[in-house]
Amino acid sequence: MTDAGPAPPPPDEGWSRLHPLTPIARVGRLAPALVLLLVVSNVHSKAENGTAETDYLIAITLISAVYGYIHWMVTRWRLEGDTLRIETGLIRKDSRRLPLARIQAVDIVRPFLARLLGVSELRIRLAGSGSTDGKLAYLSEAQAAELRLLLLAGHVDTEAPVSSNTGLPMASVDTGRLLASVFLSLITIIVIGTVAVLAVLDQFEPKTAAAVAGVLAVYLLSAATVIWRRLSGQYAFIAVEAPEGVRIRRGLLQTISETVPYGRIQAVRQVEPLLWRPFGWCRLEVDVAGATGRNQRGEGTSVVRKAILPVGSQQDSWHLLARLLGAPDPERTAPPGRARLKAPLSFHFLSAGHDTTHAVCVTGRINRATTWVPLEKTQSIRRVQGPLQRPLGLATVHVDVAGKRARAEFRDREIEEADQLVADLTALSRRARQRDRTPVPAAGSDAAPSGWYPDPAGRHEQRYWHEGRWTEHVANGGRRTSDAATPAP
Repeated sequence: MTDAGPAPPPPDEGWSRLHPLTPIARVGRLAPALVLLLVVSNVHSKAENGTAETDYLIAITLISAVYGYIHWMVTRWRLEGDTLRIETGLIRKDSRRLPLARIQAVDIVRPFLARLLGVSELRIRLAGSGSTDGKLAYLSEAQAAELRLLLLAGHVDTEAPVSSNTGLPMASVDTGRLLASVFLSLITIIVIGTVAVLAVLDQFEPKTAAAVAGVLAVYLLSAATVIWRRLSGQYAFIAVEAPEGVRIRRGLLQTISETVPYGRIQAVRQVEPLLWRPFGWCRLEVDVAGATGRNQRGEGTSVVRKAILPVGSQQDSWHLLARLLGAPDPERTAPPGRARLKAPLSFHFLSAGHDTTHAVCVTGRINRATTWVPLEKTQSIRRVQGPLQRPLGLATVHVDVAGKRARAEFRDREIEEADQLVADLTALSRRARQRDRTPVPAAGSDAAPSGWYPDPAGRHEQRYWHEGRWTEHVANGGRRTSDAATPAP
C-alpha cells in the first residue's frame, strides 16, 4: 500500500471568521460621503429644521450596518495546505482559492475608524491578475500581521545571506518637508492663485466673482482632493529594508503597509521639480512590474509607479539608489551641440550613459528627471530617427522595459554612436540576463551538485536540483516559492 498523503480537512472544520467589529468598521467607509451629504442637505434647506435629512442619514447608516453584519456572517476563510480559501456571499456564493506560491503581495490597510477599533484589512494580490484577488476585511491587528508573515513565508529565500541592514529604516519623510513640498507643487499654486484672484474680483464685481466661482467650484474641489490625498497618503512615510523587498508604511487617517519586491523593479526614476531644486529636494519613484490589466485582455504587462521617497534630500535619494541598484552611477555624456536645434528647451538637461549592468538618462524641460534601467530587465532596444533628426545626422536609442512609461533614452546621438549603442546594449543586456547561470543538469544525472539552476520547464527563473532530480522549490527575482516539477518524458 502507498501513502495517499494527508487527508483534506473536513468541510466545516478549520474555518475562521472576520473580526466581530467588522460591521462597524465597514460603516466607517461611508463616513466621508455621509458628512458631505449632510453638508449639502443643510445648505439647500436652511429654512427647515433638518429632521428629514437626519432621518435619511440614520436610515442609510442602519442599512449599511445590517449589510455589514450579513457580510460578516457569510464570510469565512481558512488555510488548506498551500492554499488560502476565502468564501463569502449570501445569495451568490463566492469561493476563492489563492495558491500561496502565486501570491505577489500582501498589503495591510487600516482606515481611520478601523485604527480606532484595532482592526486591519488584508489585501492579497496574485501574479497574473490586475487587481486585488482576495480581501479579508477586517482582522485584528495581531492576526493580520501574523497571517501576512505566514502567506509570504515561502517567498523569502532562507538560503540567501541576510543583509545587516534588514529591519532598519532606509528613508523617512519629515512632516514639515512634506507640507512644504505639497505647498510648492504646481497644483497647489494654481489653487491658491485662483482663490486669490476670485477674492480680489469679489471686491469689485461680486456677481461676476460668484458666477466664476460656481463654474470653477468642481475643478477647485477636485484639485483640493488631489492635494489632500497627496498629503494624507504620504504622511509619516517610512521605508524599511526587508528580505523580500522594501517595506513601506504611510498614511494619516488610513495607514497602508506594502512591500516593493526587489526582483520586480523595472526602473528607478528621480524627479527634481523646479521649485524643489533650490532646497536640494527630489522625489524617487520605482516602476514595479505588476500583472496584466483587465483592460488589456491578457496582453502585455502592467507596471505600477510607486513613490519610494515622496520628498527627500539628494543624500537620502543616493542612499536608496545604492540599495536598489547595487552599483555605482554610470558615467553620463551629453549629445552633440547641434542637438540644441532639435531640442532647445531640454538640451540643458540631456545626458545619458551606461555600464555593464544599468543604463541611465537625464531628460526634462522644467523638471529634471533621471531614469535608471537595469539591463537585465530590457525588453527591446530601438534606434529611432525622426524627420528633424535626419538633416542633423542624429538618432535616438530607446532601452525599453515592461510598461509604456519606463525606458532609458539616449536622445539625439550621432548616428555612428547610436549604431554602436544598439550593438553594445544588446550584448550587455543578454549578458546581464545570463549572468551567474550554469548549465542545466540532465534529469537522472548524479554528477551535478545540489543547487539552483535555470528552470528547464521555463516557468520560473530557477529551480532547485537535489539528488539527481528537480524538486518543487523554485525562485523568481530572489523570491522562493513551490511548484511541482514537470515529469521528464
